[in-house]
Amino acid sequence: MPELAEVEFGRKVAHEVVAGRRIREVWCADDEIVFEGEGPEVVQGALRGRVVVDTHRHGKHIWFELDRRPWPLFHFGMTGAFRVPGGVPLVLASSPKRSSEAPFPPRFAKIVLTMEDGGLLAMTSARRLARIRLRQDPRAEPPLCNLGFDPYLEMPTLDAFRALVARRRGTLKGLLLDQGFAAGVGNWIADEVLYQARLDPRRPVDGLTSAEVERLRDKLVHVVHTAVAVDADSARFPKGWLFHHRWGKAADAKVGGQAIQHITVAGRTTAWVPTRQR
Repeated sequence: MPELAEVEFGRKVAHEVVAGRRIREVWCADDEIVFEGEGPEVVQGALRGRVVVDTHRHGKHIWFELDRRPWPLFHFGMTGAFRVPGGVPLVLASSPKRSSEAPFPPRFAKIVLTMEDGGLLAMTSARRLARIRLRQDPRAEPPLCNLGFDPYLEMPTLDAFRALVARRRGTLKGLLLDQGFAAGVGNWIADEVLYQARLDPRRPVDGLTSAEVERLRDKLVHVVHTAVAVDADSARFPKGWLFHHRWGKAADAKVGGQAIQHITVAGRTTAWVPTRQR
């Protein structure tokens, strides 16, 4: 699933095409699942002719600020993405195939925006798990109003972070995956943060020392900012990251000469290094 860094890259792709421009035409697939019951004509009517003032992201959600409400809110789900003509799509490390081909309109397109200057932007969703919603005020309405802080845009101070952690229970992996705690953190980011913080993903949250909470926060900031800085291009992630070795559950997988184990924590497959993470 696209996580914070991949979704931020998607926002940048969209921003280049739509920001400051008027939407001339809107094509929508007849897909009541992705559009949550909104008919294509409703979405088309809300967007056609509107100027995109700006683009925003919180966690795994992107929305376009228009010159009139409602505004469109996008969630990529498991496989969704924004696509532009001639652009090479960002392929997730968990994807079974990689391709440099980028046909347009792309396969599995759910919405295609044609801007007044001729720019084109599509959103795809092969597995129909993406969502396109209309909201009067995205931040004040579900699902955004139920989300926690965005670790890239609004990381709490150390004292505020400590207070948030102190109110939580369960495992460390479960804490990081909880979108009500930190919006945008998914499976690979959580594993990377815990690996770099040298913390066992099974540890109970209420058993952390003050120094460990600080280390957890520092590594969350580091991983997210590093991934965003390289536009979520995993080939440019630091060579020592767990990310490069965590996929596929290979029995002999190692990172830094240490064995990687795969277990289930908080209902998710978790890659960790027992000799490093305590």
